[in-house]
Amino acid sequence: MKIVVLGAGVIGVTSAWYLTQAGHRVTVIDRQAAAGLETSFANGGQISVSHAEPWANPHAPLRALAWMPREDAPLLFRLRRDAALFDWSWRFLRECTPQRTRRNIRQILALALYSRQRLRALRAETGLLYDHLERGILHIYTDRREFAAAIKAAAVMREFGCERRTVSVDECLAIEPALIPVRTQLVGGDFNREDESGDAHRFTQGLARLCERHGVEFHYGVKIERLRLAKGKIAAVIAGDLEFSGDAYVAALGSYTPLLLRPLGLPLPVYPAKGYSATIDLHDDSVAPQVSLTDDGHKLVFSRLGQRLRVAGTAEFNGYNTELNNVRCQALLTRAMQLFPELRPAAPPAFWCGLRPATPSNVPLIGRSAIDNLYLNTGHGTLGWTMACGSGAALADLVSGRQPEPAFNFLNHP
Repeated sequence: MKIVVLGAGVIGVTSAWYLTQAGHRVTVIDRQAAAGLETSFANGGQISVSHAEPWANPHAPLRALAWMPREDAPLLFRLRRDAALFDWSWRFLRECTPQRTRRNIRQILALALYSRQRLRALRAETGLLYDHLERGILHIYTDRREFAAAIKAAAVMREFGCERRTVSVDECLAIEPALIPVRTQLVGGDFNREDESGDAHRFTQGLARLCERHGVEFHYGVKIERLRLAKGKIAAVIAGDLEFSGDAYVAALGSYTPLLLRPLGLPLPVYPAKGYSATIDLHDDSVAPQVSLTDDGHKLVFSRLGQRLRVAGTAEFNGYNTELNNVRCQALLTRAMQLFPELRPAAPPAFWCGLRPATPSNVPLIGRSAIDNLYLNTGHGTLGWTMACGSGAALADLVSGRQPEPAFNFLNHP
């Protein structure tokens, strides 16, 4: 079949790769000048199967309320007249029960574990280089109540196949010696040796080049305006004077997917969660982490990408605003210097923000929509890089009429 993929971020490009590997003819459309220039550009860099606990959990509502007055809060809801945010927030609260949290962890883990497996197979097959490290991810805690809650969450994840191991402060320091200066602040951690890190932008652009060599057509600088319906199916993608047609279409536009599909009567529970990052070039004498870290109390991650340190995280619900907020940018640096006082930046940090497409449950939307020849691959929130290969491979199976491998609740409208 001829497939048109809308979006050239990490989700769109992995979809294109697995679709062409399945024998389909694939065209990819994106408004940017190249692949991976929006949400995939400067994310946290983690392949974090161990970070499967959704934002919506029993502790989230009170934390969100307590953080609201803080401009640098890890999770910040901007009060605004926004019907989409109100609806999303209501759905988010419904997902905060223990039962739904457990169900969502199971769904996220099933896809994330499969995705890590597919990433490793793809890397072995293609030799793609993207500053990847296979040293695991260490979660650190400075609050005893958060650590106690994390021990329970880790037990659930182990039950579902993720070996997230609780570790002592001494074990944290053995895993990542760069934390030694803040030993007295730590209360414990948990560690998944199988997790990885790497540059999602570099991966996306490298895979896009491989796609082109395998016959995928990329059309960059093309702004999608609407989808044209005919006889209950998508007939074409309208982009100014251009039209792109195919047998099936894949909507992988991240946070912008709902805006394109709403006029077709397809409301999606996806809302943009604005995340920030700082990329720090390091002097050779810097004492910086080599193992990817998650600072759960501040909702930040730290990933070593060659001679750079990526500090990323937080979530700000503020519509489609993509302006950098200086307070939130500086909060990244402040926390980095608190944890690693011997960092030696070689240049001023590069700040960035991007809109992560979040569902209330953190479970992405993958599969066939209510329109027969339109497929969705969106809603991955903070785990787009983690789930990209598995989502693309599963999507290709669904388009090809096969049952995907992971035990995940894929969309499959009649």
